[in-house]
Amino acid sequence: MIAALVVRMAGSTGGEDGRQAALVVRMGGSTGGEDGRQHWWFVKLESGSMNPVDWTVGDVVNYFTSVGFPEQALAFRTQEIDGKSLLLMQRNDVLTGLSIRLGPALKIYERHVKVLQKTHFQDESAFC
Repeated sequence: MIAALVVRMAGSTGGEDGRQAALVVRMGGSTGGEDGRQHWWFVKLESGSMNPVDWTVGDVVNYFTSVGFPEQALAFRTQEIDGKSLLLMQRNDVLTGLSIRLGPALKIYERHVKVLQKTHFQDESAFC
């Protein structure tokens, strides 16, 4: 299971208020990840927005690079996948549309894209 925790970090560049946005991602529930441990990643966001719908292509690339998919992150840049596009992706888009190996593509979709979509659309439905 993946949980995303949002953190504002002080910095010299980034958001309108002069702060830099960062996302801290935790993989693994209370019992840890697949290997029994919890994993944490720090993701620098160029856009200054915590909301994936506002992410730039660079933010998407930084996200996937930070969580362990640096080679596959280049496919997101090549295909110009920004946050809005990422949230609209379906399983087949990731498995075949990005031209990346099946194993990493499955992990990217199931552990990251799906979780970001679920989190984003759950948050949005709270306002309806």
